[in-house]
Amino acid sequence: MRKALILRSVVAFLIGVGSLPSSTCQTYDEFELTPDQAPPAPELVTARNQADSSLLWGTYRPQIYFGMRPRLPESILMGLMWFGVQDYRGYAKPRHECSDQDRLEGYSWKYHDGRTFGIQEIRDVENNYLLETSFLKTLPGKEELLGQGTGLKGGSWGARISGTVLDPQIPAQLTTFWYTALESATGLLGLENEEEEDGIPHSESIKLAGSVSGLGDFEIRIEEPLSESGNSNVEGNQHLGEGRHASDFQDTIGKTHFVGRKLRTDQTWRGKDVIISEINEVLRSTLERYGQENMPAPGLAMTLPDEVASASNFYAIQKTFTGNFTFDIFFDSSTTPRAERLSSSGLTQGLKASRKAFDERFESALPLHSRGYTEKPIEFARELTSSLMGGIGFFSGQGIVDRSFAHEYDVPVGSGELDFERKSEPDPRLTESESLFTATPSRSMFPRGFYWDEGFHLAHIGAFDNDMSLEILESWIRLIDEDGWVGREQILGEEARSRVPKEFQTQYPLYANPPTLIMAVTSFIERLKAKSGLSDAFDASDQQHIFSDSADISDPQVMSQRFLESPALAQSFLRSIYSPLKSHYQWFRRTQRGEIKEWDRHAASRGEAYRWRGRTKDHVLTSGLDDYPRAEVPHTGELHLDLMSWMGSFASTMQKIASALGEEDDAEEFQSHYDGIVANLDDLHWSEENQMYCDASVDKDDQSYHVCRKGYISLFPFLLELVPSDSPRLGSILDLLSDPNELWSDYGIRSLSIKEPLFGQGENYWRGPIWVQMNYMALGALHRKYAAQPGPYQAKARKIYDSLRSNVVRNVQKEYERTGFTWEQYNPTDGRGQRSHPFTGWTSTVALIMAEMY
Repeated sequence: MRKALILRSVVAFLIGVGSLPSSTCQTYDEFELTPDQAPPAPELVTARNQADSSLLWGTYRPQIYFGMRPRLPESILMGLMWFGVQDYRGYAKPRHECSDQDRLEGYSWKYHDGRTFGIQEIRDVENNYLLETSFLKTLPGKEELLGQGTGLKGGSWGARISGTVLDPQIPAQLTTFWYTALESATGLLGLENEEEEDGIPHSESIKLAGSVSGLGDFEIRIEEPLSESGNSNVEGNQHLGEGRHASDFQDTIGKTHFVGRKLRTDQTWRGKDVIISEINEVLRSTLERYGQENMPAPGLAMTLPDEVASASNFYAIQKTFTGNFTFDIFFDSSTTPRAERLSSSGLTQGLKASRKAFDERFESALPLHSRGYTEKPIEFARELTSSLMGGIGFFSGQGIVDRSFAHEYDVPVGSGELDFERKSEPDPRLTESESLFTATPSRSMFPRGFYWDEGFHLAHIGAFDNDMSLEILESWIRLIDEDGWVGREQILGEEARSRVPKEFQTQYPLYANPPTLIMAVTSFIERLKAKSGLSDAFDASDQQHIFSDSADISDPQVMSQRFLESPALAQSFLRSIYSPLKSHYQWFRRTQRGEIKEWDRHAASRGEAYRWRGRTKDHVLTSGLDDYPRAEVPHTGELHLDLMSWMGSFASTMQKIASALGEEDDAEEFQSHYDGIVANLDDLHWSEENQMYCDASVDKDDQSYHVCRKGYISLFPFLLELVPSDSPRLGSILDLLSDPNELWSDYGIRSLSIKEPLFGQGENYWRGPIWVQMNYMALGALHRKYAAQPGPYQAKARKIYDSLRSNVVRNVQKEYERTGFTWEQYNPTDGRGQRSHPFTGWTSTVALIMAEMY
């Protein structure tokens, strides 16, 4: 009984951590779990094995239109490529990597739960096809999972590629390629299929078999399922044999073609290059035989050579179709009993059932129907959530870091002005190989991990799948090095680097990014808090068992909230991230420190001032608000308002975690940091003359002055809720935010006031355009604090909240319906989407805005 009471107290505290008081620090040592009260290690191991099982395989190659891989380094990867064969021009326009240059009219996940299934639609109008790519995983049952002492190897799944002709009046022919490659030097992979007498595989089925560390033995089946009428795709494919020289290809019309090649393991991701090279060789031979003016039909000539090299670790399977088509890929682990392996009919039924279950789960996670939304906006929010889930990737390999180079804009010279002459030569070096499980901002433009973006990703992912958000957060936490630094862009491996301009590939250990990972921690604590309202108490059995006997732990919804259901697991997770996160916090305080006394500034706290390193005359890329205007002349005495605000939020989060873990001395220290930051915001950054918060810098007479640019920067103390609800300064902030002649628009809050001289000038990245995640922050601050708490501006805050929420949701949905995409930013004048697309990272927070989940 005593043990249950102590653990119940832990739960009460964990779910009851509220907003940080401005001047007092509470400690909770009576609630701390002692080692003998911690959950048994086997249960934590079991929880990890269960996560490994349900998250082992996925569409973790978001940089291509459709690909599968396990969450393991040096393992196996697969991918899809296609092009049109109506004429020979299609060969020059293969679809593989997500690219704006392909001019697709939309590609998005209509369903994706992050764990077990997904359905994506790709509108390739140029080739006259609507492609649907889907997958379904088979998860082991409870007994099998609980019996896995070292994690579940393998895992089985099925994927389906379907093509539907968009305009039946226009001829449509497409050739598709599914490739499989080993990244491991010790793995095995071979072609094992029943052959016809001529050695060409049957069109309906082909099989690969292999073995690789972490997955064990496996088989891969590629099949063409029978239609409802009992026919496969072969009947329609006979049309491929019409035309010039068709009789020369009768033996291979409608057949599957293939190639196997031995590649360097670090080059196996180049599936498209290998396929194009092989087809090029076949085309060259065909051209020599028939001549340029006498070539056969493209669908007959543009094929793989049907050859397998010795010790091949790369295989591509080609299928060419006329009209509508479907083919399936099945990955069968040797650990999956044959009776439980998927078939084409089972895949059809499973996808249908999964769609229905997803709709029910989505409404539970983001209750939009109960808020009065109709089918169309609910579908919009579902697709945003699914596309965010479908943008999650697993990246592994070496990064590039320069630990010795001091950029010119970070070297203080003379009076403090920055010398723009280089002080040392760059020395970028490859790091040790690392791995990262992460959501990505944009599959076409930014298919990699971005620190600045990830906190917003995790707020959304966590609302749908709490435990997956913790897996991703933990993966980022593991990248924090011994100094407390983590790179702002995670570009791991050659495939990731192939999508990044060279000037952005190197990371620098002096450079930060907005510490948005703390948003994931506070969101987790808030979900714990919300969960407490669902039950009055947890008894001892709740603490000692992760699931009740009736819980179906193969159910994705159950697997998504283990750390909410078990306070012992929640406590264990917070404990596991506390030390590295504390080191990271201290790195910020140590490396991004700003100067106060050097420039005769007066502030309540002598130590709380901050400056982004990595400043150039026109950019502060490390701030995340790249070209937002700062002081005209860079100076080491600069103080940056946004970083000061982020550090206040960081201190608040660290205080909450420390209190939850009974680290009372730390909690008291974090509280003092927070209090000092809040006080110094007014002392160092408030401009009475301009009635706004501003950056600060130093002029040529060594005098400190305010750099006031009306826009997102000036809103940061408000955005991160550091301004008290009854502050007299809140009124000026709300006036600025809601003024149509400054920041307000019918589409969202602009990044820079239209009255600013630099509005819309230069690069115009953060000089006016509307960014959804910043509007999400503003709406969150209004909803949680300024429209909710009593104060002189509460009514005004509520009015602003209602109008802003309506404007943002309406515009993003309108543009999605008009263009088929969500966008990186929106035009401040007409609301049109612009820049990168699809941008299914933080723009998808509009689904949370609809559900009022901040």
